Amino acid sequence: MSSDNCCCPKFNPEPWDQREIKWNNKLFVQDRIRSFLHIPLNFGSVLKRIMDKMEASNVKSEDMIVMTDEDSLWGTNVFVDVSGDVNNAKMKTISGTFLTRVFEGPYKDMGKWIKEMEQYVKSNGKEIKMQYYYTILA
Repeated sequence: MSSDNCCCPKFNPEPWDQREIKWNNKLFVQDRIRSFLHIPLNFGSVLKRIMDKMEASNVKSEDMIVMTDEDSLWGTNVFVDVSGDVNNAKMKTISGTFLTRVFEGPYKDMGKWIKEMEQYVKSNGKEIKMQYYYTILA
């Protein structure tokens, strides 16, 4: 699917690779995706459901940030940044200082990237308290 037909603009890694981002109560819509061994099974339909609720509430995504927390082999919470409250949706605010990295490749490399991220965080004198993932399906 080309980026012209997709809900999301083509990803530009430059503003996100090796950055420190600080959020204070950044607002997100939260939903849940079913997964099998961390591979999302219904990502598209959940994202469409979120986008439909946002449209019905006349709310936009400021940066089109779509993150997951990968809290289980069988499912994950998904978070989409929004400019305001979305009707009939679970809302979540996220605060903190976040270090970012961009990795490209197949899901099977996820464990390797997590270890690289842990080293990157440690080399920056920080400690991981929570990890979020932004996945682009090509």
